[in-house]
Amino acid sequence: MANRETAFIEITPEVLLKAYACGIFPMADSADDPALYWIEPEMRGIIPLDRFHMPSRLVRTVRSDRFTVTLNRDFDGVLDGCAEPQPDRPRTWINARIRGLYRKLYDRRHCHSLEVYDGDALVGGLYGVTLGRAFFGESMFHRARDASKVALVHLVARLIAGGFELLDTQYVTEHLRSFGAVEISRRRYRALLDKAIAGEPADFMRLQASISGEEALAIVARSP
Repeated sequence: MANRETAFIEITPEVLLKAYACGIFPMADSADDPALYWIEPEMRGIIPLDRFHMPSRLVRTVRSDRFTVTLNRDFDGVLDGCAEPQPDRPRTWINARIRGLYRKLYDRRHCHSLEVYDGDALVGGLYGVTLGRAFFGESMFHRARDASKVALVHLVARLIAGGFELLDTQYVTEHLRSFGAVEISRRRYRALLDKAIAGEPADFMRLQASISGEEALAIVARSP
């Protein structure tokens, strides 16, 4: 269960960042629903960066550089991909207001995308919000096997290299659990969040725009 309130006030990028700092985030019921709702789950999903787990088969895929992973190259394309219906997710919550809000955050460098390419084709990716030393994962997608998983590995490497402390996944799915995602109480989450947004912010741009799979794996392996 989660607290849910309809967002009647105008949501600006500044309001949205304040909401994240308070532990809440907006969602819509569907792409056709113009309303937004503030969500604050009683149990929050996170991936502890020092306990990130990769199946051996995925390690081989990342190391092979079958896919090219880029940063902030096609944010709108990633949004489009995340909004596509999936076999396990026939309806999307990314409506026009969500698109507009996160595009504005992207323009302010508080929102970022990772793109996964097979040749010239965009086959996967993810996007999320940065605030302080916290990264709030919003959505991911894939059009090729393992593409979103490879994006997640590169994301974790970037977060570790940039000095992040908190990777918020909002909820925990079986897919995320296989990477080490856990559920924590709202109270515990707020304590981690307060610590992550205080003090010097992390640097999401510390690494170059595209790194190899070998480099990403090496960074993850060095995490304490």
